[in-house]
Amino acid sequence: MPEYRFFQVDVFTDRAFGGNPLAVFPDAAGLDTAQMQRIALEMNLSETTFVLPPDNPAADFRVRIFTPEYEMPFAGHPVVGTHWTLAHLGRVELHEPVTTVRFQLNVGVRAAALHVRDGRVTHVVMDHMAPEFAATANPEQIAEIAAALSLPAEAVTDTGWPVQVVSTGVRQLFVPVRSREEVAAMKTTQIDAGRLSRQFAALDPETLCGRCAMVLTTETIGPDVDVHTRMFAPGLGVPEDPATGSASGGLGAYLVQNGIMPATPPTTYMTAEQGIEMGRPSRLAIEVDGVPDAITMVRVGGEVVPLIEGIMTW
Repeated sequence: MPEYRFFQVDVFTDRAFGGNPLAVFPDAAGLDTAQMQRIALEMNLSETTFVLPPDNPAADFRVRIFTPEYEMPFAGHPVVGTHWTLAHLGRVELHEPVTTVRFQLNVGVRAAALHVRDGRVTHVVMDHMAPEFAATANPEQIAEIAAALSLPAEAVTDTGWPVQVVSTGVRQLFVPVRSREEVAAMKTTQIDAGRLSRQFAALDPETLCGRCAMVLTTETIGPDVDVHTRMFAPGLGVPEDPATGSASGGLGAYLVQNGIMPATPPTTYMTAEQGIEMGRPSRLAIEVDGVPDAITMVRVGGEVVPLIEGIMTW
């Protein structure tokens, strides 16, 4: 009977039961793709990660990331949580103030900076890919997307900002909304996933946007926060995600590119809040290097809290 040890952590939070829960299987050698997908479905979290020996000599670890229904090429809270967990387990030799770990994902090798104090990791900051700005919705598409999200079209168009596909590793759709009140009123049960998927597929056939959308507003709850977000991914088996690192990288690039967040080169720093409507408040630190039309790097980071240890057998 096989036994696989796993750890569940809360990511992008400084307290248990906040942020985004993640299951990490640190010794996944021997599991095939189908088994990993079955385990992710059983864990029933937004994502589960499996750590394997790298087959790229530039990487320290290989990490595969699964939602309950899909393998992701790149994601944020899984990378942050996995590398915090590996350090917590002593798999990484820590050096203060920063230890760099390189991880192999399905998009290639990326770096994570483990910030270390008194021998422990305080927070993890991960590199994204250089941003790619793709399709922008026209007025007819905006109306359809807003309706699928149970929003009036004016809630989106009144911002004057684009509904746009952006990628810093995964192509996703960003939908600005004029008020936090309207964002807070959105209900997952009222989102038309099929209509959303059809509109996103027409807008950008190459993207995962047919399965997810980040809604954002610059009206925030926290006084030291720059943007309030919600992420809906029903097509990935995740009706709503409480903290989305991959989308937050694209979010930072979107805000700087469109002048919503003024660039302060060499690096623009911002903080996003997410998960509040789900009762899982999250904080994500975003760094954007460069200026509009010349963004060279995006990073996303946050804290991690351990919660559960277990063994899966079958």
